Amino acid sequence: MQIVVYGKIFKEKDLPFIQDFFDVALEEGLAVFVYTPYLKKLQGHVKFKKDVGSFESYLDFKTRKIDFLVSLGGDGTILSATTLVRDTLVPIMGVNLGRLGFLASVEKRKLREAIALLKRGMYSIEERILIHLESNFPLFGETKFALNDFTLLKRDTSSMITIHTFINGAYLNSYWADGIIVATPTGSTGYSLSCGGPIIFPSSGNFVITPVAPHNLNVRPIVLPDNAVISFEIEGRAENFLCTLDSRFETITKKHQLAVRKEDFPIRLIQLHNATFLNTIREKLAWGTDSRN
Repeated sequence: MQIVVYGKIFKEKDLPFIQDFFDVALEEGLAVFVYTPYLKKLQGHVKFKKDVGSFESYLDFKTRKIDFLVSLGGDGTILSATTLVRDTLVPIMGVNLGRLGFLASVEKRKLREAIALLKRGMYSIEERILIHLESNFPLFGETKFALNDFTLLKRDTSSMITIHTFINGAYLNSYWADGIIVATPTGSTGYSLSCGGPIIFPSSGNFVITPVAPHNLNVRPIVLPDNAVISFEIEGRAENFLCTLDSRFETITKKHQLAVRKEDFPIRLIQLHNATFLNTIREKLAWGTDSRN
């Protein structure tokens, strides 16, 4: 079994867990490749009992037989990993070295158990839809997709912006707000949730449009099917606005014509047999917990 290990940031406090992960993976006989920039950060800290390989980019997934990608970090690390995996359908297992961890569902103290379950095939794979961006001007290079959300936001002024929004070409609304979020079910527990959007089950087949600090208080989040094409025209007092796909961003102007739709391929996430979406939201949001006791 060949796995790729992806990470972005190395923190000294995480060293015991990272060392344990590599020790167990190599003891279990897994062929391990590490993302080159991350490998450079680990050198001098992690002691590898056997040689590990390295990989550079999306092309490595196209030319090598990789069974899994293991993301060491938080949810943001998984979002970044999707830009390397793309349409190769290599499943991602997220190990939570961060804080909340909706996507990175494997806790760092359970790494040995997780690797054993992975090797023995005791897991399921969830397919998560992506949102795809189309623009009349080039944006985001070869990675015009997001796992969590697409946003349009004000940038150079405190004044609100106006976002004219259309569904399949039909006029929906003009949002006077600080911005707008279009979230996938996966992203419904992220930025959208913090702006008052609903939690959507991963397999529900929906997008949710959530305004950011809307001027009209009767404007509320709206859920729509993921076969819709959502298009936008943006205007405001400033010349520039911010457009994001997950944690990546570009500067745009009112000359940009933008539309989002469901991407042609999904991202596949590994869920171990002891982890479910219901457990995740209940634990991460502390539902059913009485803080008085």
